[in-house]
Amino acid sequence: MVTEATMAKQDYYATLGVPRTASAEEIKKAYRRLARKYHPDVNPGDKAAEEKFKSISEAFDVLGDEEKRKVYDRFGVYTEAHAEAAKRGATGSGIPFDFSTFDFGGAAGGTSFRDIFAEMFGGGRATGRSPFPQAGRDIEQPVSITFEQAMEGATVKVTLPPMAGRPAETITARIPAGVDNGSKVRIAGKGYPGVNGGPPGDLYLVTNVGSHPFFTRKGDNIYCTVPITVPEAALGARIEVPTVGGKAQLRIPPGTQSGQKFRLREKGFPVLRSPGQRGDQFVEVKIVLPSVISEETKELLRQYERLNPENPRKSLGVE
Repeated sequence: MVTEATMAKQDYYATLGVPRTASAEEIKKAYRRLARKYHPDVNPGDKAAEEKFKSISEAFDVLGDEEKRKVYDRFGVYTEAHAEAAKRGATGSGIPFDFSTFDFGGAAGGTSFRDIFAEMFGGGRATGRSPFPQAGRDIEQPVSITFEQAMEGATVKVTLPPMAGRPAETITARIPAGVDNGSKVRIAGKGYPGVNGGPPGDLYLVTNVGSHPFFTRKGDNIYCTVPITVPEAALGARIEVPTVGGKAQLRIPPGTQSGQKFRLREKGFPVLRSPGQRGDQFVEVKIVLPSVISEETKELLRQYERLNPENPRKSLGVE
């Protein structure tokens, strides 16, 4: 179990293999590299790898958070008490004292200040940790899903890191429709165990959404490019286009230009925190010529040119 005493002994920068001047991005890259190497799924049954994964997760939980890192850099340890002291602007007198290092007797069998403090609050002799209930720390864990799963929602299996009081376990979690890259899905009570009867922390699944062959997502809207023929563009047409929810009809008005965009309302992604609402889909049309043009078609195009002697580059001042 992670206690204030064990946290004080761990050099989080050394654990992640980065200097104290490392940027947030360097810390994140170091954590990802080590997490991939020591994750329990990669090292099944390897207790040493499990402990290493636990240590690097603990280190990143602090150094990966800007506010927690400030507290750690200031006091050399991060606890809720130190965070509160930092908020109060505590200096020497306001910093929580480590009672485990202070002993009145000094000899074997002596009474330490830590023991007296524990007895004052009904905890008996000291156990090496705070006598007060403390909530467990949260865990953030990446999870990869497909473009379609992000649009429809999905059920995924997640392997949690082993920790004191709970061996490694695999849980089933529901990813809601509408998540994007970096969305956080909260799983209550699956973080680190609490201390002295405190509640456990939460698990936050950070989603990494895959790409799609022809759809591009921007927020809750979807974008795609659809080819159309010269007659469809010139004369107008009603064509079928793909959407994230199936197929839809799109009206192409006469005289449509290549690059023109059309909007399909509510054909985009579900809005994550607004059930029943969806974004829009924007279709950009691209005029394409036939790969093979017959002599008869060429003659028709020559007739068209004679009947429509228009210079589309005139506004540019060129012939």
